[in-house]
Amino acid sequence: MTTEPTARSLPREPLGDPHLRRLIVGQGLAAVVDALFLIWLTLFVLELAEPGIATGFVLVAVALPRAALLLPAGVLVDRLAPGRVAAGAAWLRVAVLLALGALVTFTSPSVTTVALLSGMLGAADAAYFPAALALLPAVVPTEKLARVNALVQGAESGGDLVGPAVAAGVIAAVGFAATLGGIAAMAALAAVALSTLIRVVRRGEGAGDDAGPGAVDGERLSSARALGAGLGYAWHEPLVRGMLAAIALINIAVVGPVLVGGAVLADQRLGGAGSLGVVLSGFGAGSLAGSLVAGWRPPARRGWTVVGGVAAIGAGMAGLSAVTHVMAATAVVSLIGVGSAFLGVVVVAALQERVPERLLGRVMSLVVLATVALDPFSYVVAGVLLPYGTTTLFLVCGGAVLGCAGLVAASPAIRSLR
Repeated sequence: MTTEPTARSLPREPLGDPHLRRLIVGQGLAAVVDALFLIWLTLFVLELAEPGIATGFVLVAVALPRAALLLPAGVLVDRLAPGRVAAGAAWLRVAVLLALGALVTFTSPSVTTVALLSGMLGAADAAYFPAALALLPAVVPTEKLARVNALVQGAESGGDLVGPAVAAGVIAAVGFAATLGGIAAMAALAAVALSTLIRVVRRGEGAGDDAGPGAVDGERLSSARALGAGLGYAWHEPLVRGMLAAIALINIAVVGPVLVGGAVLADQRLGGAGSLGVVLSGFGAGSLAGSLVAGWRPPARRGWTVVGGVAAIGAGMAGLSAVTHVMAATAVVSLIGVGSAFLGVVVVAALQERVPERLLGRVMSLVVLATVALDPFSYVVAGVLLPYGTTTLFLVCGGAVLGCAGLVAASPAIRSLR
C-alpha cells in the first residue's frame, strides 16, 4: 500500500513548503471572506428593508443552521477526512455567493430569498469550521501548529478589524453586486487553495485498523454512535472537558456584554454611541496582536498561560465597569482581545496535538460550538443584567471569568500542560 506525505515529512519552516503556504492562504482568505460577507449582508438587508426585524431574521438564518449542524459535521469530518470536507464546504460557499450575486445583479431579491441563501452559507460554515481546524495537524508539523494557527487566526482578526471599513467603502464606490462579486472571487481562490490539500495526507493511518476514521476497536459506528463516542471522549478527558468549559463560559460572559453592554456604556459614559466603533476596533487590534504573539513566541508552560489568558479577560471585563473615557475603554477592551486571541491559539494548538486523529473532527466541532454557537445565550445574559446597570453587568461577567480562571488553575490536567 502506498503512503502519501505526512505532516512529519514536510519541511520544518511553516512557510517553507507549498502545502503549508496554500493552507495558510486558503484558510486566511476564507476568514476574510466571512468578515466581509457579514458586513455586506447586514448593509444589503438594511437596503432592502427598514432597520429592525428583517436584519435579525437574516442573521438568525445564518446562525441557526451553523449551530444545529456543527456536531453532525464533526462526524462527517472524521468519516470523510478534513481536507475533503473543508474543500467541499469552500466550494459550496462559492456556489451560494455566485447565486446570490446573480440575484442581486439581475433581480430584486426578497428578504426571505436572501435569508434562505444565507442559511446555506451557515450550513457550509458548520462543515468548514471543524474541518479547517482538523486539517491543520494533518498538514502542519506538530511543533509549528501554534505558529500556523496564529497566522490563520491573525487573518481572521485582521478581517474583523478592517473588514467593516473596507466593505462599506467598496460598496459605496462600486455597489452591492460588484462588491459581492469580489467576495465570491476571494472565496473561489480560497476553495482552489484548499482543494489542493485533499490528498496531502492519507487519513486513517493513525487509527490502528482499516475500518476507517469512524471506527472504534475495528467496528465502524453509526453516525449517532460516532457522535456519542466523540462526546464521551470530550467529557471523560479532563483536559478537553476543562478547556471546552472555559471557552463556553468566556463566550457567554464576554460577547453579549461587550456588544450590547458596550453600546449602552458608550452612550452613557463615553460621549455617544459612535464611540462604540472606536472601542470595538481596540478589540480587533488586541486580537490581532494576541494571535501573532502567541504564534511567534509560543509559551513554554502553556497551562499557566491558559490561566493567565482567562484571568486577563476577566480583569478586562471587570475593568469596563469603571471606565469613563473612550481611550480607557479602548485600552481595556484591547486587553480582552489580546487575552482571547492568545488563549484561542494556545488552546486549539494543544487540542490538535493531543486529541486522537480519528476523533479530531468531532472535538473541533465542539470547540467551534463553544466559540460561536452560544452567542444567543450571551445576549440573554446581557439583557438580564443590563437593567441593573453597566457597572453590575461588567462586574458580574468579569467576576465569572475570574472565577473560571481559578477553576482552570485548580485543574491538574490544564495546569501541567506544556
